[in-house]
Amino acid sequence: MSIEVNNESSVPVDEVALQRLASFALDHMYVHPDAELAIMLVDEAAMEQLHLQWMDEPGPTDVLSFPMDELRPGTEEFQTPAGLLGDIVLCPQVAIAQAETAGHSPLDEMLMLTAHGVLHLLGFDHAEPDEEKRMFGIQREILTGFALEPRRPR
Repeated sequence: MSIEVNNESSVPVDEVALQRLASFALDHMYVHPDAELAIMLVDEAAMEQLHLQWMDEPGPTDVLSFPMDELRPGTEEFQTPAGLLGDIVLCPQVAIAQAETAGHSPLDEMLMLTAHGVLHLLGFDHAEPDEEKRMFGIQREILTGFALEPRRPR
């Protein structure tokens, strides 16, 4: 997998953990190992600008996903073809505030948002109750599997 993480925010973030989670999520969804993904971390002002431009909503948000080749999840028998999955944009400042409210670590929040962003890139949504149930169920599977995965030495 080609997963590039670019931190343009002023907040130090465990970029390796985000990259590992994204790789785990893509493997879990049977996405071709040659697929490309970019994760960008931006400050609140940049996120607010993107949120307004693309969603027509004021204020910064936690995560935005920008699909490119509209890849969809594969199966064990038929992997998703190689291609440009797209971009995930995260705002660490918003994630930190949400983590405080939720009572978990900022890293856990950013891992969850990364999994959420990957699923959006693969065509999942949560506008309807049944879609939300399915998407959040898969998101939980990814996060649980990632948490249980043994860390391989680099």
